[in-house]
Amino acid sequence: METLIRLSPFGLPDAAALGVVLAVWLLIGWFIEHPPKNRPSVSLLMQDYRREWMRQFVTRQPRIFDATMIDNLRQGTAFFASASMIAIGGGIALIGNPAVVLGIARDLTLPTDATGMQLRVLLVVAFLSNALLKFIWAHRLFGYCAILMAAVPNDPEDPLASHRAAQAAEINITAAKSFNRGLRSIYFALGSLAWLLGPAALCVAAVLTGSVLIRREFASASREIILRDV
Repeated sequence: METLIRLSPFGLPDAAALGVVLAVWLLIGWFIEHPPKNRPSVSLLMQDYRREWMRQFVTRQPRIFDATMIDNLRQGTAFFASASMIAIGGGIALIGNPAVVLGIARDLTLPTDATGMQLRVLLVVAFLSNALLKFIWAHRLFGYCAILMAAVPNDPEDPLASHRAAQAAEINITAAKSFNRGLRSIYFALGSLAWLLGPAALCVAAVLTGSVLIRREFASASREIILRDV
């Protein structure tokens, strides 16, 4: 009975809103990674460029540029992993001591139930935790890619050269997938803050977040530039 009382702030509208945001997050991720054949996403288009990068890498001398590129990719994933970890710490601190947020909620005439506030912040922390795990794995995969690139023979005519480069390209693509999944989790973590305003606000934020991601993957100016041919 005590558990039911403590969870009373989490009603049916909140459960429905939570279901909406999780469904949108999963469906958007699947749609971006499995787009229609006649309308590829930016993420899918970039996979071809990553393969082409490794094909050009085989004959490029010296290979300093490629090493710098991989190092930059690893630094980017490390930055987002560190930022996610800091944000998770802040979210856990709010869950443990929600007095600050409750004070702001009172000033804005929002619901001031401590348990409800903690549950809402927990969703943000969950998205951030998923993002952290994705960024950590992407960082490790980019490291594997760097090792495979270093194993590519200097002689382009060596039978192993193209094979090792193709392996590096696929690891690079897998790392990029993990990195992009982490970024999507960051987007939805920010959108989940709207739950503090109520379940309706969370549903609206989920739809808006999904719309932003769809536009950037399928209708952005950068996509049109990537599609330009000679």
